Amino acid sequence: MLDIIESVNTAVNNFIWGVPAMICIIGVGLYLSLRTRFIQIRKFAYAIRSTLGKVFQKQTASDGALTPFQAVCTALAATVGTGNIAGVAGAIAIGGPGAVFWMWISAFLGMCTKFSEVTLAVHFRERNKDGDYVGGPMYYIKNGLSRHWHWLAFVFSAFGVLTVFGTGNATQVNTITTAINSALINFHLLDPAYTKTSNIILGIVIAVLVGLILLGGIKRIGSVTEKLVPFMAVIYIALSLGVIILNIQRVPGVFASIFAGAFQPSSVTGGVVGSFFLSMKKGVSRGIFSNEAGLGTGSIAHACADTDEPVKQGLFGIFEVFTDTIVICTMTALVILCSGVPVDYGNAAGAELTILGLTSTYGSWISIFTAVALCCFAFSTIIGWGLYGARCIEFLFSSKVIKPFMVVYSLVSILGATVNLGLLWSIAETFNGLMSIPNLIALFLLSGTVVQLVRKYF
Repeated sequence: MLDIIESVNTAVNNFIWGVPAMICIIGVGLYLSLRTRFIQIRKFAYAIRSTLGKVFQKQTASDGALTPFQAVCTALAATVGTGNIAGVAGAIAIGGPGAVFWMWISAFLGMCTKFSEVTLAVHFRERNKDGDYVGGPMYYIKNGLSRHWHWLAFVFSAFGVLTVFGTGNATQVNTITTAINSALINFHLLDPAYTKTSNIILGIVIAVLVGLILLGGIKRIGSVTEKLVPFMAVIYIALSLGVIILNIQRVPGVFASIFAGAFQPSSVTGGVVGSFFLSMKKGVSRGIFSNEAGLGTGSIAHACADTDEPVKQGLFGIFEVFTDTIVICTMTALVILCSGVPVDYGNAAGAELTILGLTSTYGSWISIFTAVALCCFAFSTIIGWGLYGARCIEFLFSSKVIKPFMVVYSLVSILGATVNLGLLWSIAETFNGLMSIPNLIALFLLSGTVVQLVRKYF
C-alpha cells in the first residue's frame, strides 16, 4: 500500500514541480512584472527605505493586528527555514553551480509576485469574529473574484491545512532533533544509543513551546518572530561572510562557475550534470520553495499588518524575497562553493553539505553554532506555518476550530521527532505545490487590481 502511495505521489510531485509548473510560476511573475513596469527594479530603493529603514523605529499595532515589521518577520519566519540551508545544497548537488543563477532569476520575478500577493491580501482582507485581521489567497479570491471562482479559495485552504503538518511542522522538528543530537554526540554529551529517548524529550519540549506561542494569539506570534528572525539571520549571515572572507581568493572562480554552469552545466561539473533544463529546474524550484513567491502563504501573515496602505505593505514582500533568496540562499551557495568541499554532483545532498562547508573553514567547534542556526530556522518555520494553518482551517470552518487545531498542530511535533519522515516530506511537498495553482490563477485574474493600486499609491 505504501509503495502505491509513494509511486502516485512521485508522479504528481514530478508534474507539480516539473517544467510546466515552473513555466506557469515564472510566467505569472513575468506577466505581473510587465504590468507593474518592473516595480521590483523601479521602486527597489524605495522599498528598502520603507522596510529595512524602519526596523529600529518603535511601532505599535492595534488589537488583532501586527506592526508591519512584525508581519514581515512572521512571513520570513515561515520562509527562512531549512530550505535555505538544505534546499540550496540539494540544488547545487543535483543541478550544479548554475542552479544558483536560476535561483536568482526566480527571486527577481518572485519579488513582484510576492509584492502582488501581499498588496492583494491587505486590500481584500477582513476582520474575523475575534476582531483579528484575516487575509491571504482565500480572501482575495473570495472578495476580489466573481462567485464562480470561489471554489478556488476552498481548494487553496484545504491544501494549506494538509501541508502545514508536514512541511511546516514534522519535517522541521526532525531537523531540530537531528541538529541537536549531532552537536551533543560530537561533543560527547550524548551516547548515540540514547538518541530515541532524546528525540522524545525534544519533541515534547518543542510541542509545549509551540503550543504556548500559538495559543497566545497573533500578538505573541508577532513578538516572538520579530526577535527570533533578525537574530537567526544575523548569526547565519555573519558565519557565512566569515567563510567567504577567509576564502576570498576563490570568489571570482565561484561566480564564474555559477554563470558558466547556468548554461553549460557539464563545463563545471565534469559532465556529471549535463542538462541545462535540470540546472534551471532545480534552481527555480528550490528558489520558489524557499521564498514561497507564487504559493501565496506569506501574504496570510502580511494581511495581519496594522496598515491602511496595501502597496506599502506589498513593498515588504519585495524585501522578504530579496532577504530570503538573494541574501541568505546566496550565502549558503557561497559557503559550499568557496569552502572547496567536494560536491558529489548528480546525487542528492542536504544540510550536511552546508555544515561541511562551515566546519572545513572554522573547525568542528562551529557545529554548535550551526545547530543553533538550524534550530532557529526550523522553529521559526513551525511558528509561521502554524499561523497559516490556523487561517486556512478558520476559512474552511470557523474561528471556533482554531484552538483545537493549534493543540493538534503542537502535538504533531512529538510525531515529527520520533518517526521516519521520508514519504511524509514528499507528500507535504506535493500539497505545497498544489497550493500554488489556485493562487496563480487568482494573481493572473487580479493583476489589473494590483496595477490600479500601484498607480493610486505612487
